[in-house]
Amino acid sequence: MPKRLTAQTLMTATGVRTRAREHPGTRGLAKPSRPPAARTSLGELASVLEGARLLGATPRLSTAPRGDGHLVVDIPGWKAPAVTGAPLRFYLNRLGYDARSWGFGTNTGDPRRDVKRLAKRVLDLVEERGEPASLLGWSLGGVIAREVARLHPDAVRRVITYGTPVAGGALYTSIARAYARGADVNAEKVARRLHAADPIRVPLTVIFSRRDGVVSWQACIDHATPDVEHVEVSSTHIGMGIDPDVWAIVADRLAR
Repeated sequence: MPKRLTAQTLMTATGVRTRAREHPGTRGLAKPSRPPAARTSLGELASVLEGARLLGATPRLSTAPRGDGHLVVDIPGWKAPAVTGAPLRFYLNRLGYDARSWGFGTNTGDPRRDVKRLAKRVLDLVEERGEPASLLGWSLGGVIAREVARLHPDAVRRVITYGTPVAGGALYTSIARAYARGADVNAEKVARRLHAADPIRVPLTVIFSRRDGVVSWQACIDHATPDVEHVEVSSTHIGMGIDPDVWAIVADRLAR
């Protein structure tokens, strides 16, 4: 038994086996109360190690279901350039999807503006192709993806987010620790009213990690959307873009 346990630990650590696990409901998933602990935020320094797991995960990633060619729009996180999503887009294109960047370069952190311009871009592409698109968002990019889907459910096939705060805006992020007085304490209440009055009406996959040192993992839990699933990975926030478990989940959900 100890040998088998050691082998399993080694396989998950090297990416051969997944560390992800699905949560059938939100019961037992706590609501946020504060930003990630300073100790957790320091763990972000280990983000580069997620890239090493990609090598070990190559065999299982290569067996992912083939794509049907539909459009997948990838939205980067706050202050992140579009190139941060290039490795995942490359993988999805190899599977047979038409995976593209959102088209606006670095996400400078103006979600109100970006929801409007991304919605227009998605609507134009959907009209051109004659079929809805899937939206993939990392951190703040997921916030933008959610709102585009909320506004235009007929144009969106599916939304997948990872490391994305659903409640509280910046209140439950590491930014709030440095700028506590600037955090909007009413943001969670506003978000809760919005989600209840106009819930997202497309399939939604929420990927979160308790090792997330940028966004409190509890803030990623969606307690309001009817058609939502939660999948837990074991990655840092910065490392999610190259976490093979995130890639495998994305590939599987896009194929559904």
